[in-house]
This record gives sequence, structure tokens and C-alpha cells, in this order.
Amino acid sequence: MVSAATGRRREGPALSGSSRRLRRIDHAVGLAFVAPVIIGVLGLGLVPFGYVIWYAFHDWNPLVGTFSWVGSANFSQLVSDSTVWASLGVTLAFALMLMVLNVTLAMVLALLLVQKLPGTTTFRAFFFSPVVVSTVAWVLIWNFLVASNGGINGLLSTLGIMGPNWLRDPDWALVTLVVIQVFKGVGMNMILFIAALQNVPADVKEAARIDGASPRRVLTSITLPLMTPTVLLVTMITMISAMDVFAPIQILTQGGPGRSTTVISYLLYRTAFVQQDFGYASAIGVLLFCVVLVMAALQWGTRKRWVHDEV
Repeated sequence: MVSAATGRRREGPALSGSSRRLRRIDHAVGLAFVAPVIIGVLGLGLVPFGYVIWYAFHDWNPLVGTFSWVGSANFSQLVSDSTVWASLGVTLAFALMLMVLNVTLAMVLALLLVQKLPGTTTFRAFFFSPVVVSTVAWVLIWNFLVASNGGINGLLSTLGIMGPNWLRDPDWALVTLVVIQVFKGVGMNMILFIAALQNVPADVKEAARIDGASPRRVLTSITLPLMTPTVLLVTMITMISAMDVFAPIQILTQGGPGRSTTVISYLLYRTAFVQQDFGYASAIGVLLFCVVLVMAALQWGTRKRWVHDEV
């Protein structure tokens, strides 16, 4: 504090010994609570990523026993590797399709299931249940459904329609994987949207109705704009998770037919654990991280244009 009469700074009352001791205890307790998170981030995130960057500058093949510094050679190879760029294109196509379908379907389901109607709780549980199912179990179920003689084609045949070989047709394989992943994760986004809908102030919507706004106008001018922070969160989470999809591709298509489903995370796996080229695989991993970072930054950078209350 500054005294108005003398202009001198007056110090506050000095802390007693017991107060200082309590403050130190508070700090220690706070550090103890956040320590598991800090250790997890360091041990499972930052430190392994640092090793990946280090390995990216080396030629490391455990089978041959080589581990030598090659500088930027791995990154130079990335620039001229058409397989990497083709895989990156497949990854972006997969992520964009998944994000659009997942977010749109989740929003529609949330708008329907937020209504206070009989059976809505059952339907919420039905659509959320795939989220808690093991990814491997979920993919194996769909492997039966989309097989050439599986459940979906069997249903189509009763209608006189010849269904394609969903996972062996280059025109359908990637779309089929997108649909499988959409139904796996749409329940979580649906719950987030339902929570956002329930947090929209009821008095604001009621005031709009009194002023003569139609239900569509209330939805487009009040409800959806107030939900935009949640929409931003959902789109970013969905995009980031879609960029590193691996399990469905490994189980169902192994990157085929041809390279139509070879996303960059699966290419990284094959480079490291099939070709045993861990140095080049690390460079691919760094590229994937940079792409995800750029995509997230683009989404975050545009938020001021459409997210409510962002200035």
C-alpha cells in the first residue's frame, strides 16, 4: 500500500511463524495433488516426445544394429516420399469426414433427446453405450456386419440390393471406417451437446418466444450461438482423435485395399515395426504432430469469428 500523506510504501503486516508454516503446508498439499498429473505429462508425454525428436535425426534399425546420426536426412526423405503425402491426404480426408458426420449427428441426437419425452433416457444410454465398449470388440462386431456376406449385405439382399464388399472396395473402405468410428464416438459428443443445451438460459428463450420468435428462430439465433463454445471443444477433440486413428485400420483393412485406408499413423506403425526403420518412423511421427498442431491452431484461431462471447 502507498500512503497518501508521505508517498511512502507501507508494508502489510508481517506473517507470523504459524502463518508461514500454514502457507508452506498449503503449497505442499497443492503440489501433492498436482504431482501425479505433472509426472504423467512428463513421463508419458514430454519425455517420450523428446526421444522421438532425437530419434528422428538418427538411422536406427534394431535388426541391423545401426544407430547413427544422420542429421536432417530423414526429414529430407519425407519431403520427397510420395507415400507419406498420400497417407497424409487419406488422413485429412478421414478426419474431415469423421468430424462433419460425428458433430452433425451428435447435434441432431442432442436436440432430439434433450426433449422431456418418454424413453429419452433409454435412447441416451443406447447411443452412449458404444463409447464404453472396447474398441477391439466394437471393430470385430462391425467386421461381421460389413463383411461381403455379413449382416448389412444380408439385409440389403432381402430388399433386392446387391451390397458392395465394404472393406475390399477402394471406393467404400474409407467411408466404411468413418461410419464405424462415427457410431463409436458419437455418444460422447451427444452428451456434451445435451449438457450445453441444458445450460442455455430458459428465460432468454422464453423472452424470444414472447416476442414472437418461431422455434426455428430461437434455435438458430439463441440456442446454437450459446452452444458454440461446446461446438468448438467437440470439433477440436474429434479432429485430434481422428488424426491418429489406428486400431480399426489395423484390424479391418491393414491399410488396404491398395493404400486407400493407409492413414499416416498406420504408415508410421508399418515403418517402425514392420520395416524396423525407427528413425524414419520418428520423423513421420514429428510430421504427424506438426499437422495435428496446425489443424488445432487453425480451429482455435477462427474461434473469434463464430464462437459466442469470444472477443
